[in-house]
Amino acid sequence: MEEILKSPINNNELTEFITATDYTVSGKEFSIKIDEATGLLVTTPRPEESDLGKYYESKDYISHTDGNKSLFEKVYNQVRNYSLKKKLKLVESKHAKATLLDIGCGTGAFLQTCKNAGWKVSGVEPGEKARTLAQFKVNENISPSLFDAGLNDKKFDVITMWHVLEHVPDLNQTIERLKQLLTSTGILIVAVPNYNSYDALHYGRFWAAYDVPRHLYHFSQQSIKEVFGNHGFGLTETKPMIFDSFYVSLLSEQYKTGRKKWFSAFLMGLESNIKAQQTGEYSSLIYILNRK
Repeated sequence: MEEILKSPINNNELTEFITATDYTVSGKEFSIKIDEATGLLVTTPRPEESDLGKYYESKDYISHTDGNKSLFEKVYNQVRNYSLKKKLKLVESKHAKATLLDIGCGTGAFLQTCKNAGWKVSGVEPGEKARTLAQFKVNENISPSLFDAGLNDKKFDVITMWHVLEHVPDLNQTIERLKQLLTSTGILIVAVPNYNSYDALHYGRFWAAYDVPRHLYHFSQQSIKEVFGNHGFGLTETKPMIFDSFYVSLLSEQYKTGRKKWFSAFLMGLESNIKAQQTGEYSSLIYILNRK
């Protein structure tokens, strides 16, 4: 395990914030600490980078399996199919059809949606099984790493990271790499959970989107502006991911009570979205950024 003592944004000392449990793989508890100046949360201690893959080895990690057997998986996939269309619509409202890189593309569902709509697509996926599925779907080479040499001579008009930034071990190195790969007029779309949402505050240490230790960082709106601003990116727009509050609340209910309480989760997801209409603090947020 690697102890993280200072913030990657400004090298500030981190202080205690909350403790959360890995309900998916190990059952271990992890500390989450805060950089109070920026609002960035950091999971610590965290597995060494060479060991992180072990914490994704679960049949419950649905984005890497394409499971469609249980009721939960069927509902998840129905919502995902709707969300894929919404994501494509968002991308096409921000940029004409061109080149797109999806980082952490999983089994390639979003890449397939974009390719079918006429985009020239590439992907990055470290998981071998998910990467193989993605390559089969889109008939394109999928890189195992953002730093893969095969990407060195490429530039992209749109780069997307749907719930990926919270997983990367080195924030600063990753964002610099994004800047290298993005065209001067390109856009970067980053979606991450928001620990200031009402459902996060309600569930506390049981909030499923803490997802330790797979989520190494946990973001607020302020911390996104700070960390990307340090690397020459400007935030142009923030948009909600409405369905995330329901999905996260369902998992959180299971972690808290041992059961999937569908009705309670629906009510909490709905209440979180209603409150967010006033505060802007949705369960997950999409940040649209460009190079200054």
